[in-house]
Amino acid sequence: MKRSRTLRCATAGLFGLAVLGTGLATAGSAQAVAPKKAAACTTIKITGKKVAVRMPDNGDTVADSDDPVTRYVRKGDKLRSCLIANGYSQSYNKCGRTGHDWFIVRGGQVPLTCAKRV
Repeated sequence: MKRSRTLRCATAGLFGLAVLGTGLATAGSAQAVAPKKAAACTTIKITGKKVAVRMPDNGDTVADSDDPVTRYVRKGDKLRSCLIANGYSQSYNKCGRTGHDWFIVRGGQVPLTCAKRV
């Protein structure tokens, strides 16, 4: 049985799209697995003498001054922070300044007034 030229080209085109689609799906999943470096992340340097890293209570998104301490960081330590938690209704007085925002770091949150962006 002899197929027409247009049918052969259409079949070849569909086969090529199927192969290309499979390749894109594989490439897409490979890219999804590899973590990308976040552009918004910054390195912060601790400016206070001894600063507590606090974990917010269950159900809270922003830490308080009375939340449990997970660890302490010292002056000059460098941490990586990608987000800032805004605690508009709760203010604190840490490192000689009043503030309400917290840097979110590994293990909890650090007061914004006790660190600076590097």
